[in-house]
Amino acid sequence: MAIIAHLDLDAFFASVEEREKPYLKGLPIVVGADPKGGKGRGVVATANYPAREYGIHSAMPISQAWKLSRWARRQGKREAAFISPSTRKYTKASQEVFAIVRKHVTHIEQTSVDEAYLDMNFTETLPRAAVIAREIKRDIYRRTGLRATIGIGHNRMMAKIASSYRKPNGLTVVSEKNAEAFLSPLPIRTIPGIGPKSEETFTKLRIKTIGDARKLSWVELEEHFGKWGFSLYERLRGVAPATLYEDEPPKSIGEHETFDKDTEDFDQVLATLRRMAEHLEKQRIKNKFSGFKTVVLTVRFSDFTTKSRSVTSKDPLTSARALETRAMKLLMPFFDRTENPKKLPIRLVGLRIEKLVA
Repeated sequence: MAIIAHLDLDAFFASVEEREKPYLKGLPIVVGADPKGGKGRGVVATANYPAREYGIHSAMPISQAWKLSRWARRQGKREAAFISPSTRKYTKASQEVFAIVRKHVTHIEQTSVDEAYLDMNFTETLPRAAVIAREIKRDIYRRTGLRATIGIGHNRMMAKIASSYRKPNGLTVVSEKNAEAFLSPLPIRTIPGIGPKSEETFTKLRIKTIGDARKLSWVELEEHFGKWGFSLYERLRGVAPATLYEDEPPKSIGEHETFDKDTEDFDQVLATLRRMAEHLEKQRIKNKFSGFKTVVLTVRFSDFTTKSRSVTSKDPLTSARALETRAMKLLMPFFDRTENPKKLPIRLVGLRIEKLVA
């Protein structure tokens, strides 16, 4: 039996801000775009647990988060502190944390700045794995002041679900024997891969929990979900891959920006793409890639319609200038009726490089 742990740093961005700025301690904290008095654009990157009690959560429009904070204030509660994110600060804090984790565990697959899977097979038993997990949590807090939640299971999926079960600062261990019983009462959306559309299908079948879904045979699941049906049948029973991929290189590098005001100004959008190209070039070099072949441009219009277009070069591209040139060519059709027949202003633009060359 494999023993896999999933470590998730609690409200990471907000926790780092609170650590760096003691006057924020105890306050509801929202990290994200500037709310601009409720008229800001963009979204919430993360919110700490006091802010979540107001209904604020990641990916929420920042304007809505502002309204919820103001509503809380009218109820006599403390207003949330809104903070712009600092990638450099969070990256440094993440490096501090995972340097500590690597003193306990040698095989790690870090999936984001604040999450990682840990190979705990060396512990040989779940009780011993739990002991090591507590030591990791304790060391992280003592040395960085940050809290982490850890879930332990017999595969990646179960470890991930276990880490979400008891937050913040939790530790949940689920054995292979108890996996089905643990999963049974949980909402169907708990299973990775089940999104709003799949949930809607389950709702029509009068299924709300994972236990309810197990009443369907794998043949019935394939009838409703296609080829994914059998994989879903296994996941509902806690069966999933356990392999970790240590230090897997990124498959793409990208970023996006929401404009303060919807724009029809080509020069403004191009200037934004130029800055992005420079940032992506720095990230490419930092990640030790010699070049890239594919450039992807994403545009979101004022009506929230989103389109992506890409171009792939036969030979690797190796400069910000080459990236900027291709981004400009992809952008031009969005300023005429080729890609923008309604002549809508642009709300968001994104740039990504793919097919990275080692």
